[in-house]
Amino acid sequence: MVWLPSEIWSERRFRGLPSAVAGDAAFRVFCTPAISERRAVNHHQLTERARYHLRNAHWERLETPVGEVQTYVFEPDQQIADDIVLIVHGWTGESSFMTAMAEAIRRRGFRVALFDLPAHGLSSGRSTNLIDCARATVSVAEQLGPVHALVTHSFGGLISLVAAEGHAPMQGKLETKHIALIASPNHLSDVTDHFSRHWELDRDGRRAFEHRLERLGGRSLNCFAAAKLLPASGLSGLVIHAPDDADVPFRCAEEIVDSVPDMELHSFNGLGHRNILFASPVARTVTSYLKRTVQRQPAENRVYQPAAANAPAASASA
Repeated sequence: MVWLPSEIWSERRFRGLPSAVAGDAAFRVFCTPAISERRAVNHHQLTERARYHLRNAHWERLETPVGEVQTYVFEPDQQIADDIVLIVHGWTGESSFMTAMAEAIRRRGFRVALFDLPAHGLSSGRSTNLIDCARATVSVAEQLGPVHALVTHSFGGLISLVAAEGHAPMQGKLETKHIALIASPNHLSDVTDHFSRHWELDRDGRRAFEHRLERLGGRSLNCFAAAKLLPASGLSGLVIHAPDDADVPFRCAEEIVDSVPDMELHSFNGLGHRNILFASPVARTVTSYLKRTVQRQPAENRVYQPAAANAPAASASA
């Protein structure tokens, strides 16, 4: 991978570079969350505030095939299911941004596990990619699970679906049956298209950049689509999206549910891409679905307990 002078990526453009150099440089930037064009300018202030809401979790660092990751487990007051709900945050985010959703799920009687993806939050590394994040997700699930359901945000949806599908170069798969995709893209190519336009990659530079991603994933970029990964993984569940999402267009949600009949679409206008994580109606939709999945289990596999007591709710915004 080529060395990339900071004056190039700090100006947010690759215009004028030879296509091979531009493609390699773009791949490097794309895999470095800290310099992503999607990271909020006040990211560090947001994380300092949001991490307060992890204070009651059990913190543990786990070894994975791609390095150490930081995990957080919240215990319910009264547990209704033996397995965990695993929450997967989005690109440039971290677990602390998902604590409002985690607390809502915990209150309904589920053990909730979160983790910082590689090169995110308090996990190790400076660069990462879709496949390594999926590998870390599988490893965390194996060590903390079994997993009853996945709850994901944004690019965390594609990461989780690659983990659940388990196609090579993955060396294992995440076993679960239920998923809630919140503000998820459909096609990986939608993500690379936004990136390429923002960084002013020309056609040949974009082709070289995407070829690097295809070599990493071992197949065509078109294979990395939620509408294809869902049937291959055997998952069903929810697609939750805001029509005013400026980061991931609402059409992505429509494409997913049009292609996968087992997925329910829930629309929440006015919440954008990030505030959707902190809205009570969204949390109620997710927790109601999770309760239904427990009720569908055979009676001998269910644990009936009183409702969970209240606990402080997260209120950070990312």
